[in-house]
Amino acid sequence: MFDLTLTFDNGPEPETTPFVLDVLARRSIRTTFFLVGNKLSTSQGRALARRAHEEGHWIGNHTWTHSVPLGLLKDPRAIGDEIRSTQEEIGALTHPHRFFRPFGQGGNLDERLLNPLVVELLTQERMSCVLWNAIPGDWKEPDGWVDRALAQCCAQAWTVMVLHDLPTGAMRNLERFLDAVVELGTRLRQDFAPECVPILDGRIVRPIDDILASSP
Repeated sequence: MFDLTLTFDNGPEPETTPFVLDVLARRSIRTTFFLVGNKLSTSQGRALARRAHEEGHWIGNHTWTHSVPLGLLKDPRAIGDEIRSTQEEIGALTHPHRFFRPFGQGGNLDERLLNPLVVELLTQERMSCVLWNAIPGDWKEPDGWVDRALAQCCAQAWTVMVLHDLPTGAMRNLERFLDAVVELGTRLRQDFAPECVPILDGRIVRPIDDILASSP
């Protein structure tokens, strides 16, 4: 049996997030939505975030603009704006572990994700950094990601997968993916594989050298 934790990045999106929530609700699946702050700041975005939270999904921080990998930023104020502003918008929807997912610029697990300034802020704010070990590229291939996602699930004992509730058309294949996952006997869960959480409640609990840029 394989384990699978689904996560959704880059929303909320009025065109797509309600459909994703409907699919998950019908199947009683709980996930985490890593939200972009400037989308969350709209009335529609806020309502969708509240709905996700009320339906049992966890809400995470995915930066304010989702435009520049934080590992490349050298200005502490800019880093603070990206993380703190989003956390303020999340507000009462915040999970106790204060989940944060850095922008990987296409899913890259490398030094673009973090630098010492980012780690310092995450430590000060007692946040938890959540990475991934599967990214099937649904935003690039809306109709071609499912087989790749299934192969990634079968290749490891516990998959933490990044999907995107974006209006690309990719999520119209979400039910097909979930049907196949069930056929494989996969156990869907909401928590994260420990190796995908290098920072927990502001403490470094896993090595981060491979995703840490040198001092700015």
